[in-house]
Amino acid sequence: MDIHVGHETGGIAVVTIDRPAKRNAIDRAGWRAMGDMFEALAADGTVRAVILTGAGGHFCAGADIGEFATARNNAATTAIYEQDVLRAEAALAHLPKPTIAAVSGYAMGGGCGLALCCDFRIADETARFGIPAARLGVVYALEECRALCNAVGLANAKRILFTGEWIDAAEALRIGLVQEVSEHDALRAALAFAQRMVENAPLSIQGAKLALDAVAAGATGAAADAVHALMLRASESADYAEGARAFVAKRKPHFVGR
Repeated sequence: MDIHVGHETGGIAVVTIDRPAKRNAIDRAGWRAMGDMFEALAADGTVRAVILTGAGGHFCAGADIGEFATARNNAATTAIYEQDVLRAEAALAHLPKPTIAAVSGYAMGGGCGLALCCDFRIADETARFGIPAARLGVVYALEECRALCNAVGLANAKRILFTGEWIDAAEALRIGLVQEVSEHDALRAALAFAQRMVENAPLSIQGAKLALDAVAAGATGAAADAVHALMLRASESADYAEGARAFVAKRKPHFVGR
């Protein structure tokens, strides 16, 4: 399968899952490739925001169930397979930049899980979300359950996981699974959404993301030192000085990320 990165104006990277014949279902090699790609984007100083989308009218139909008979057929192979999935999801979830899922069509199972790893989800009216784990005999991982519960609340998370039924874009917006439903193209809406962030100071966004994610995970103690270090780093940064100068001069600041 093909997963590729394109770059837009302003430091926005667009990651596209490109396997339209399978509705962008991800095989094991794809999970590994995504882990590598998100880790590389985290380290790329030219990238200020990341959008994840799918080719051919669908976001992602989830893991490629067709390979489960060999790649995920017992406890040992399941553990190895899940390591690749969770590594890709963690690399996306902990990417220190704004991340946005641009969702058209199906976002099912692991596809919905990937969308939940993003900071924001922008859908169009074709979007359909669901996690059919209970229909496949699969137990969703703890971090995946936490992300779902944080997005939609406990009762809605249980409804999604217990029933295995999909919901449309309007219902996803109502329960907080998505932040915006566009009447037009989801990717175009996500690009406009990202543009509002990439003009701001990257260190400020990195610190806010780290702190807010720690609050959501109930892990403020573990993150306290890292957040404090970022506060000190930001206070001595060129962007901090630029922000003050721009405010006094009543002009738009030009941030460089250091």
